[in-house]
Amino acid sequence: MGRALDELRGSLYNDLCTSEGAKRQQQRYCGPLVALTFNFLVAVGIIMGNKLVMGKVGFNFPIFLTLIHYAFAWVILAIFKAFSLLPISPPSKTTPFSSLFALGAVMSFSTGLANISLKHNSVGFYQMAKIAVTPTIALAEFIISNKRVSLHKVLALAVVSLGVAVATVTDLEFNIFGACIAVAWIMPSAINKILWSNLQQRGNWTALALMWKTTPVTIFFLLALMPWLDPPGVLSFRWDVNNFSAILVSAILGFLLQLSGALALGATSAISHVVLGQFKTIVIMLGGYIIFNSDPGMVSIIGALAALCGMSIYTSLSLHESKDSASTKQVVYDPKLKTILEGEVQTESPKTHDPV
Repeated sequence: MGRALDELRGSLYNDLCTSEGAKRQQQRYCGPLVALTFNFLVAVGIIMGNKLVMGKVGFNFPIFLTLIHYAFAWVILAIFKAFSLLPISPPSKTTPFSSLFALGAVMSFSTGLANISLKHNSVGFYQMAKIAVTPTIALAEFIISNKRVSLHKVLALAVVSLGVAVATVTDLEFNIFGACIAVAWIMPSAINKILWSNLQQRGNWTALALMWKTTPVTIFFLLALMPWLDPPGVLSFRWDVNNFSAILVSAILGFLLQLSGALALGATSAISHVVLGQFKTIVIMLGGYIIFNSDPGMVSIIGALAALCGMSIYTSLSLHESKDSASTKQVVYDPKLKTILEGEVQTESPKTHDPV
């Protein structure tokens, strides 16, 4: 009985009190499908929330709004930490502080510049800029880790990019400042997704633990960016009950978006997360056409359908590669084949014969 209790206690400790166990729990309850669906739903919701804040409420301070989102997220994470609900972080020696600092800094530029781009450009031009993120991620991953993308997936991504471009070509409104911001946003966005994905998949980081470590750095850089990129007048904004409630809802959705995005990047790849973002835009456009009788034009509809076909093919290829990778790992760690895979072929010792 005592031995069984010790084994149960050890099992619970490994599952709840170690970074490896916390990561296993995240992978068990939040697989790729759950993570991507969660991220998709929250992303659609925050579009509505930010449109309310930036439009009807008139809170035209995108960097400050981003700062509110991350400050709110840090408060929520601090409450989790106080009640011991925050997953444990891996040992500091496994992940250098420079990596966490770089991720926090890049995240501030990625999110802040994205909100400024949305303010000064149309959704169509914003999506055009997002198309450039996909090849940027593929090139960066090839340079950093020699990771190659198969020809079939490249063709599928080309169909997705072309379809999104055709679907949004009728909504290309921008100014010089907005275009420069959109171009400057591409590289931080790509690096942000790569770092989030790599730290979770190659280390024992969970989404919440990584958010807890990087959010203070992000807040620091957003404070530095706000005087340069936000318009003046933030101190004169009217904080009544309605305006405060709208910004609070936006902050809650911002925390959920950050969490769902981290979960999605931990369960999939950086490129898959970009494809999900393009899928969101196409679904919103087609939904408006089907439900609200909007008329984007036949060319845009054809482009949207082509993008959906490309996304379906890319998803199918990714799932097939994941299954192949899982089966390969099972073979590699098969104890019966261990000596063969390590190149240690055992041979029988030569028999000795007694001299006649």
